[in-house]
Amino acid sequence: MALSKLAANSFDLTDNYAFTGTTTGATSTQKIFLIKNIDASSSGTVSFVNGASSVVLDNTYKTYLFKFINIHLETNDRHFTFNGSTDGGSNYNVTKTSTVFEARHNESGSSNTLEYATGSDLAQSTAYQKLMDGLGNENDKSGVGELWLFNPSSTTYVKHFISNTNIVNKDSTPFSRELFIGGYFNTTSAINAINFSTSGGNIDSGRIALYGIK
Repeated sequence: MALSKLAANSFDLTDNYAFTGTTTGATSTQKIFLIKNIDASSSGTVSFVNGASSVVLDNTYKTYLFKFINIHLETNDRHFTFNGSTDGGSNYNVTKTSTVFEARHNESGSSNTLEYATGSDLAQSTAYQKLMDGLGNENDKSGVGELWLFNPSSTTYVKHFISNTNIVNKDSTPFSRELFIGGYFNTTSAINAINFSTSGGNIDSGRIALYGIK
């Protein structure tokens, strides 16, 4: 896999990298560009907003990929969620429909399930979509995963997204809990901001990295 540091570009970031290789959903001929990292620190929310000084979600790329690295919440048994905006982050309330299924297995090996997660899907709702469900807040518990957003600048089609995450959940006998999510923002307006939040409390720590794919 070839890795090369890019010169300063329109994103005005000093640590942009591009590489050619294979990742989930990408072929060996596609290039993936790091656009921006945001490190949470007792953060109420984390937002990626397109604007004159921070070009993060525009028509430069048809596909955007968010990576979640060691997301740790301050409050036990809360959810890591996201929503989109069509007005530059003034409101995060885009109508969504989604489908979710879940696999889990606990550390004792006594419980395992694979099922549709009826409490995590949305049907024409403006609410935040769960990406991680029931995170534990002990020091060694965190969540990881990714979110794909397709052609958010389109003014013709709805905006599809898919996500895959894994967490250590809240239980005293912890579970590895994996969510598989697919859905769409039901709007033909461009999505120009994405907000990540929790169902209560702050995001204690963790990195969210945004990539563009050509």
